[in-house]
Amino acid sequence: MHMLKVKEAPVNRRGGQESFLMLTKGQFGSRHLTVTWVEGAPGSEQPVHAHEQEQVYVVIGGRGIMSVGDEEQAVEAGTLIFVPPGSGHCIRNSGAEPLVFVSAASPVIDVNALDEVFQYRAQ
Repeated sequence: MHMLKVKEAPVNRRGGQESFLMLTKGQFGSRHLTVTWVEGAPGSEQPVHAHEQEQVYVVIGGRGIMSVGDEEQAVEAGTLIFVPPGSGHCIRNSGAEPLVFVSAASPVIDVNALDEVFQYRAQ
């Protein structure tokens, strides 16, 4: 069994959100999956971005507004959002509580190739 705690993961801070890189290519033998745990303060917003990978967001806590392409919908704990490859997307915390979600993408996102966007670094 392989485990990593959020507090031990590399983190990116932007737009009032903290994105913890929980799994990427080569970690624990993984080859096809990138997983992040994200916590966003009230009012925080992820920049609109797109990539070739398909992706899901699973909202764990809080409320937000998710945009995928030209669609926008309210999301809350227990919501899964599918993001098709190449679709511009972002999420904003629209509530008074932290917005917490898990993101998974496949095939793996090459974080090193996206340094300008993700800027992951150890805590």
